[in-house]
Amino acid sequence: MPTPDLSADAPRSETPTRSLPLAGASNFRDLGGYTGHGGRQVAWRRIFRSDHLASLTPDDQARLAALGIARTVDFRGERERAQLAYLLPAVEHYQLAIEPTVVQRAIELQRDGRALTAQDAVALMQETYRGFVHENAPRFAEFFRILLAKDTPLVFHCTAGKDRTGFAAALILLTLGVPRDVVMRDYLLTNDLYRRPAMAEGHAPEEVLAVLWRVQAEFLDAALHKVDQDYGGLQTYLVDVLGVDGPAQRELAGRYLQAPHA
Repeated sequence: MPTPDLSADAPRSETPTRSLPLAGASNFRDLGGYTGHGGRQVAWRRIFRSDHLASLTPDDQARLAALGIARTVDFRGERERAQLAYLLPAVEHYQLAIEPTVVQRAIELQRDGRALTAQDAVALMQETYRGFVHENAPRFAEFFRILLAKDTPLVFHCTAGKDRTGFAAALILLTLGVPRDVVMRDYLLTNDLYRRPAMAEGHAPEEVLAVLWRVQAEFLDAALHKVDQDYGGLQTYLVDVLGVDGPAQRELAGRYLQAPHA
């Protein structure tokens, strides 16, 4: 099924399409349009998520500029950023490094003489997502501070735009009151959009690669269940761990939610 077109200059009367097909990124999409608190919709053209932006063409960059994107948040680790660096003119760039751990753990398993299986890969991914909740909480707390600092359009990303980015997107949408099942559907859109890089081929059995380069509901569920188990739910986690208290949540809702059909 072809990716729907998303023109920056589409008529305002039309509902924007979620995915923005770019030559240099495959998983760039808008978080707008979902129904949150009080029946209000997440505003379109304010918060975007993506895979890395290092391969954007001049045409792609012009489309992002036309969307008014003035900030990027990069969740990649130091080595990832160095290998695929980018600079967008007149755009503020925030680095919130979350080092990738799945590959390192997979290597350690192989050093121990174990052939990595699809089940191993699923377990590693779930462990990674649980780590987002605790070890990486300071980065996600800072992300919310960036969202609250100003209201210019923003795109956040990691390398594939699926795991670190996927958890960040889930946190935003849940905080804005989007139901969990809808958040999960948004999360799983990566499987329809993301193009696995050619360099990933051949480094592991296909059934393992199919786990590592895609998303599964079990991955995000592992993180959300950790939030529920350790904190009794998202609200306590937001306030006690991420520092997103009641006034901050109301500010986020006022900034990123709009009346239906507004």
